[in-house]
Amino acid sequence: MGDKIKQQRILAVQRFKNGESPESICTSLGKSKVWLYKWIKRYSGAETSWSEDRSRRPLSNPLHTPVEVEEIVKMFRLNLYNQGLFCGAQAIYWEMEELGVRPLPSIRTINRILNRNDLTHRRTGKYEAKGTAYPKLPSLLPNQTHQADLVGPCYLKGPVRFYSLNVIDTATVRCGLYPSISKSGQSILDGFWAIWMRMGIPSNIQIDNAMSFFGSPTHPRGMGPLIRLCLHNDIEPWFIPMSEPWRNGMIENFNDRYQQMFLGKVVMSSQEELKAGSLMFEQSHNSRYRYSKLGGKTPLKALAANNTKLRFPVEEKAPNHRMKKPETGRYHLVRLIRSDLKLNIFGEIFPVAPELKLEYVVATINVKEQKLKLSLDKIQVDEFSYKLR
Repeated sequence: MGDKIKQQRILAVQRFKNGESPESICTSLGKSKVWLYKWIKRYSGAETSWSEDRSRRPLSNPLHTPVEVEEIVKMFRLNLYNQGLFCGAQAIYWEMEELGVRPLPSIRTINRILNRNDLTHRRTGKYEAKGTAYPKLPSLLPNQTHQADLVGPCYLKGPVRFYSLNVIDTATVRCGLYPSISKSGQSILDGFWAIWMRMGIPSNIQIDNAMSFFGSPTHPRGMGPLIRLCLHNDIEPWFIPMSEPWRNGMIENFNDRYQQMFLGKVVMSSQEELKAGSLMFEQSHNSRYRYSKLGGKTPLKALAANNTKLRFPVEEKAPNHRMKKPETGRYHLVRLIRSDLKLNIFGEIFPVAPELKLEYVVATINVKEQKLKLSLDKIQVDEFSYKLR
């Protein structure tokens, strides 16, 4: 059938070349003039295969990701993977967005590209930049360092929601819980104060970059309620790197246990039941749970064996929000400097030296000196003027 059609096309063009009129050719073959002139044009192109059918497939598929975008995604993924960083769809999306790539594919599209190119294998080991040391806080003695996190919203039996401020002492694994209906500034002050009344005041407290902890992104130098509370009580807050929750690993593990052993098992329908249940779980954890890192001891027995003198709040009632601005003290932010060489301090950007690329640095804000000091391996490498509001 195919050869017969090809011969018909060749014959029609040959008749036209011999001077036969288009009307006569088209009438005898039952074809239109458009058909005839199409093959005459193909013939004049001097291609040997002019009489053969050509694909009618569209040159581009509007539903298919452009090849250029696909190659960019693969390149970003390889770059992140080789640096030892997160290299999933979300991380690739953030990196492309930060560098202003347009068009910016959705996370779902990036996932499809990774699956289509078999780029979904997991990396072994921890997600840390190669050869990069991470600054660690002391955890040999009770209350040297606390890790804290705000869990929620969680829900009581019914539509009532609440948040739970969870705190862990990294040396003894003692926990402190404070449930609250809101996460306002006063609730944060009340929560930490109540927990310190039972656990004691730490020297350092490690938290993530939630607004409930650092304050307002509109006023990054305003020192939020927690920062002010800590500095007034000689505590140094440490903010972990953004998007790296595993840096607060102990409290994250405790949150899983809290979810499974408390929220998942205890039915509560009122705030009173929630407060009583939280305190009971805290006491049960501290007196009954045994940890291998403590040599099989419970948190309270580990505390008793240490004989460390703890420091507690003098006043029984928490300070009122808004607290007076501290005049002394320090707070710290640990940040990974990426390839763009930018230091992010609660949304405020500072340029850094190329030597700090892919290094974890500690940005220390000295309240008395109004300075932002940048350190690598406990050695100061840069300094910025940092006037607090």
